[in-house]
Amino acid sequence: MPLSPRPHHLFGPDGVDDYVSAMRVSVDHLAATVRHVDGPATGTSPEQASKLVADVDLDRPVGDLGEALAEMSRVYLDDAVWFHEPAYAAHLNPPVVLPALAAEVFVSAVNSSMDTFDQSVGGTFVERHLVDWTCARIGFGPEADGVFTSGGSASNLQALHLARDAALAGPARGQLHRLRVLASADAHFSVQKSARLLGLGAEAVLPVPIDDDRRLDPTALERMLAGLGEVGLVPMAVVATAGTTDFGAIDPLPAIAGLCAAYGTWMHVDAAYGGGLLVSPRLRHRLDGIERADSVTVDHHKTWFQPVSSSALLVRDRSLLVHTAWHADYLNPAGDERPHQVDKSLQTTRRFDALKLWLTLRTLGPDLIGTHVETVVDLATRSHRHLVAHPDLEPALAPHLSTLVFRFRPPSMTEDDADALVPQIRQTLYDRGQALVAATRADGRDWLKLTLLNPAATDADVTGVLDLVGAVGRELLVAESRWSA
Repeated sequence: MPLSPRPHHLFGPDGVDDYVSAMRVSVDHLAATVRHVDGPATGTSPEQASKLVADVDLDRPVGDLGEALAEMSRVYLDDAVWFHEPAYAAHLNPPVVLPALAAEVFVSAVNSSMDTFDQSVGGTFVERHLVDWTCARIGFGPEADGVFTSGGSASNLQALHLARDAALAGPARGQLHRLRVLASADAHFSVQKSARLLGLGAEAVLPVPIDDDRRLDPTALERMLAGLGEVGLVPMAVVATAGTTDFGAIDPLPAIAGLCAAYGTWMHVDAAYGGGLLVSPRLRHRLDGIERADSVTVDHHKTWFQPVSSSALLVRDRSLLVHTAWHADYLNPAGDERPHQVDKSLQTTRRFDALKLWLTLRTLGPDLIGTHVETVVDLATRSHRHLVAHPDLEPALAPHLSTLVFRFRPPSMTEDDADALVPQIRQTLYDRGQALVAATRADGRDWLKLTLLNPAATDADVTGVLDLVGAVGRELLVAESRWSA
């Protein structure tokens, strides 16, 4: 029986013409969609979105890419959330730079796996060079190293894994129950989640009080570090945050570094949000002290304007990555001298996400990315002035980076009533497709939040969203007969 012809739906020389056609059709389809986008979302409800997907019979393919793309639009693209829209200001999602999108073509088609050298070759050294470059930007020395990860949570998990094993080999002497992690009350939830995954329990994370600017209080940290020693507990790590999720606060890194050195404690800096300052010509000094950390998390898919996913964990001493290593005879056997990225990664199969940052830096350069960071920080500062002057809006705090935390609260309104309106205002804006804003809770109260990560957004764009919040708040109060203009 003769062999069947090679299938043209697989990427390779025999399918390359079909690949080019498929990519052109797909890019044209996306471009046509984006040209008609008018707002960050359509306001589709979970029930509507769920039904559109559930009605698709996955056992009956449509058999044609064009028809499949049309169906994809109905179930996904038509109601997608568009981060490039100026009225999107909810979470830490930036618009992405074009060189990174070009890199995605190669990342997905070539499909390199970054676990072993014989699956990536040059990709191994591209990632390692980017790690070395970032370590130098942090201020680490020649003994530094790191690895790309899927996101800030994964980077934080690996950092605390390294800190845990270092402590168990040293001051804790194998006694897991003695370990504690200290982090500010505003630190990312992945710290508690990591502690649970590492066998410590979420209760092993001790919240350190914050000051009026929502930064970790070094005096309180010193008191807690001393207190742990008095009761026989070991401070496994202190997590300092360089850009808290809600307020963008940067903890006092030099003071924390001094305390960690004095108490022999691992210092991790979660710079998932604020890491873009590393390439800022004007604002880099806000990260002074980060060079004294033992480990640092940087998310390129936040303030480096990269597509998800792209994060990295960087460590000051590469020898500590031994706590991550594991050798498998079929993959990276002990004694194999070739460079294998799996030796320092919690993941095995892993995308070549570093290529996106590589093409970005080689095309645009780091200064331009840093200037984009400065643009959104300056935008938040100017927008805060409008917020302060607005008669019906109450700010929680001046911005540290590019977030504005506030709520609708005219002078006569109680705090309880202001709390009750936060979810209503947010939902109304979404339902109408006018704007996407986030919500949070701080000091027992509910707040709205704008996260500004779009360098193309203007002052008018942001003040327009703020004014919308005020107008919707008034509308809701009038409808409830609780207040009138």
